[in-house]
Amino acid sequence: MTSTDTRTILTINPATGEPLQHYPVLTNTEIEQVLAQTHATGLTWRRVGAEERARLLGTVADALETRRHELAALVTAEMGKPLAEAAAEVDKCVRQCRQYAEDGASYLQPESIAVPAQSCQIVYEPLGVILAVMPWNFPLWQVFRFAIPALLAGNTVLLKHAPNVTGSALAIEAVIEASDLPIGVLRTLVIDESEVPAMVDRLISDSRVAAVTLTGSTRAGAYVAAAAGRALKKSVLELGGSDPFVVLADADIATAAAHAAKSRFMCTGQTCIAAKRIVVHKDVADQFQTKFVEAVEALVVGDPTDPATTVGPLARPDILDQVAKQVEESVAQGAAVLTGGRRLDRAGNFYAPTVITDATDDMPVLAEETFGPVATLIRVDDDDQAVAVANSSEYGLAASVWSQNVDHAVTVGSRIESGVLFINSLVMSDPRVPFGGIKRSGYGRELGAAGVREFTNLRTVWVARTDG
Repeated sequence: MTSTDTRTILTINPATGEPLQHYPVLTNTEIEQVLAQTHATGLTWRRVGAEERARLLGTVADALETRRHELAALVTAEMGKPLAEAAAEVDKCVRQCRQYAEDGASYLQPESIAVPAQSCQIVYEPLGVILAVMPWNFPLWQVFRFAIPALLAGNTVLLKHAPNVTGSALAIEAVIEASDLPIGVLRTLVIDESEVPAMVDRLISDSRVAAVTLTGSTRAGAYVAAAAGRALKKSVLELGGSDPFVVLADADIATAAAHAAKSRFMCTGQTCIAAKRIVVHKDVADQFQTKFVEAVEALVVGDPTDPATTVGPLARPDILDQVAKQVEESVAQGAAVLTGGRRLDRAGNFYAPTVITDATDDMPVLAEETFGPVATLIRVDDDDQAVAVANSSEYGLAASVWSQNVDHAVTVGSRIESGVLFINSLVMSDPRVPFGGIKRSGYGRELGAAGVREFTNLRTVWVARTDG
């Protein structure tokens, strides 16, 4: 959110409502200087060999580790996730950098194709400056998830982060500067909120920007995709989700319930890959509901800096208002609250962990993405109905299916429309495997070999025979 001074951004502690820090907004001249630097740096960085680029990513891991406690505290202060979750986010970024430092160069090796020529190779060349519009819920990981593969591929990064985590955005730039990567491979743009749409449009249309990626809402994704389309530039979108967590009749109910609670209420439910729709076979629904509600009621809501806290505040007051409205309207239409369902009477943006049942598709808790600590239980008669319910959403990011018979779970899961499918596990991202969605959850992939190659020019080099 912005302060009354339109040339600064003010960050707010969501647990207390107290101001944290004012950050000066960049002028148009300063934005031009940042863009010019990332472009100029890229012309040199792209000529560094893939093996050396990968090696240098290991020094980013070192810089992160040095600042682990400082970064975790900053994330917690700016967006409210419990300190242990914030530290785990730093650690995940460290692991990612080390993984790409070790294996990343292999993703960019030329591939030979057997054709009637002297040789034919597919090579992966960097595109240039990539504009990244990033969200606040994982202030570090969301950026690193895109940026490290992009840098490995030889690109440079222009980061437009969410305003409420401006301190984290600048800290990421500082981490990169503290590593052995060239100065200017990643720069942060601090832009007044009112100017963001026009500035993003302007940057995408600039000839020095080669492509754009966004993680955020479907609405924001549509805007960025349209701008990229007008400029005929590559875009990758990781958008919203309403992920199904499907519990089949032969699942291990205790394990599934525990993982469902962890998946849904991590980051106070503010994650696109959370288990938002819990789809349970009627034969085990009562047993699952009891264990799930027990797990939810055992969560500890409170000060995110307290080690005992497992659920912190929502990141902004408007998000709290939206979640409360979705629950209230759904209850008014006939949904039942099994636990929670209310704001908490304390300072900060706190909402009680909530479980809803008896919801129908036209109610907000199912018709919309719920980005907060609210889970909806849906009972189904059989596997076919479970698949139908899972596919009824306009989103298609990820799905999780639970059964003690793995073949059974895979058979059901293969019929669910999603970019990612996890069997007997909550959904998570891993640097070694591609991640992304379908339908209104976006397109393109991050992480793994696919994520490294996503922002490259896949170029065919054909050398004709010269022997007549």
